[in-house]
Amino acid sequence: MDNKELLTMIRQRAMTWTGEEYDPVTRQEVKELLKDRSKESELVDAFYRDLEFGTGGLRGIMGAGTNRMNIYTVGMATQGLANYLLRQFPGVGSSSVAIAYDCRNNSRLFADTAAGIFSANDIDVYLFDDLRPTPELSFAIRHYGCRAGLVITASHNPKEYSGYKVYWDDGGQIIAPHDVNIIAEVKKIKSINQVKRDPNPERIRMIGEETDKAYLEKLKELSLSPGVVERQDDMKIVFTPIHGSAVRLVPMALRSYGFKNIISVAGQDVTDGDFPTVVSPNPEEAAALEMAMDKARETGADLVMGTDPDADRVGIAVKDNTGSLVILNGNQTASLLLYYILKRWEELGRLTGKEYIAKTIVTTELLADIAGKFGVECYDVLTGFKFIAGLIRKYEGEKVFVAGFEESYGYLVGDFVRDKDAVLSCALIAEAAAWARDQGKSFYDMLIDLYIEFGLYRENLFSVVRKGKSGAEEIMAMMERFRNSPPETIAGDEVMTVYDYLKQKSFDTISHLRRDIDLPKSNVIQFLLKDGTLITIRPSGTEPKIKFYIGVRGKLESREDYPEVCRQLDERAGKILGALGIS
Repeated sequence: MDNKELLTMIRQRAMTWTGEEYDPVTRQEVKELLKDRSKESELVDAFYRDLEFGTGGLRGIMGAGTNRMNIYTVGMATQGLANYLLRQFPGVGSSSVAIAYDCRNNSRLFADTAAGIFSANDIDVYLFDDLRPTPELSFAIRHYGCRAGLVITASHNPKEYSGYKVYWDDGGQIIAPHDVNIIAEVKKIKSINQVKRDPNPERIRMIGEETDKAYLEKLKELSLSPGVVERQDDMKIVFTPIHGSAVRLVPMALRSYGFKNIISVAGQDVTDGDFPTVVSPNPEEAAALEMAMDKARETGADLVMGTDPDADRVGIAVKDNTGSLVILNGNQTASLLLYYILKRWEELGRLTGKEYIAKTIVTTELLADIAGKFGVECYDVLTGFKFIAGLIRKYEGEKVFVAGFEESYGYLVGDFVRDKDAVLSCALIAEAAAWARDQGKSFYDMLIDLYIEFGLYRENLFSVVRKGKSGAEEIMAMMERFRNSPPETIAGDEVMTVYDYLKQKSFDTISHLRRDIDLPKSNVIQFLLKDGTLITIRPSGTEPKIKFYIGVRGKLESREDYPEVCRQLDERAGKILGALGIS
């Protein structure tokens, strides 16, 4: 199909959205796209395909069009999900869903739309009365005995985006076989005329403070050092929700633990889907924490914490040994949190030999070392917290889940939530920092102590952006090159093992033995070098980029050596990247 034919097809698709079955605002928006030739590229992007319902749900730019997030694409996805639930659990009133939403523009509208469609299909709905953190949605599913759950969020994406994330009855994001089965049902919905749009208010129950209370009570049970917090309750904590859904729950959680000196960032406590004070509401980016760090410098705070819009990720900053604030990365925070938890479990006599932790394959190996020190198993899973939730379900009643981690600032402790949880993470991170302070140490001191004991693990993430169709083809070609012609050496070091998660095989270059990888298929390749360096290469699932994770390790003899060893390891990572042909 040439460009002219494609544009004709797109204009025909767009014309259907000017019919009476669409609301006046949508009709007018589409008419303007059709009329204004300067908006042709916008028209193409809005209608050239249907917004894809993937293994987690929907995510896209908001606006009119088949490739946009709007009440019609949300409605069709919801009808598909409702049909699947009705097939799985036949009978009127046999299914119920919980629905939450974040601070983004149109989030409440999309949540109400979905609630109405579920109710029209005789499915009971527990709908939050205001914005709530995603992890509380996970909790609510199990708390109310729901068959599924839905949260309207685009996580930390830019303000133009919204999303639709689906959960199953265990409180975890959907995984096989439900993910592919739901996708198949959604694909059967070809028209909005297939969507039941007559809400039944009797099937919609509003929930709010009573759910918050139950969630916070479970969260408080995770506290390991109430006496420490009582002694350190004056520790200054700056917290920012970055305009998002943690604005109430994180301060409430901190206070329930006993912290009294919680300092807010007034300009960012305002719920606003335009995120007016930041370029990106992503705590992985230093700029998102700038206002909070300024407040910490002004007040002399010991700890800075910032959560993303749906409150499943948290970034932190602490004082280094010079008193300057430094941002810790996700691997560092995870390591500190895990060490604190396992050390306290050991001191409290909770370790019985049946405990385990989970981490994604791109998360620091330091976690495995820490777990090993305490006799705790460590499982690796593919990138995505849904796989950690799947592991919890697999071993439920057999082993004790302690915590799960992903390097992209996502942590979970305990199993009453089945997704990464920034609310409980903030409470336990603050408690861990207070524990260090109670021993006359800073959180930063505690991190350096870990590196001296276990080795200085240094993880670097490099992303190569390749936009458009040609970019996607280039990324695919890169993956094929690494898969079909793996290097024998990288930056002068021998490749010992190649892990191909798409083929679900590993290859030992010394023994030439091939072994099965007992994880689902995924387009990921890893190279383990002789010096212990682990290189992971994978295309992003949500952005036009390919990611290179390079984990190097060195010996740290003293605190004074830390800057120099970091420099050496970063230099090593740069040479590895160059050897891979990436600049």
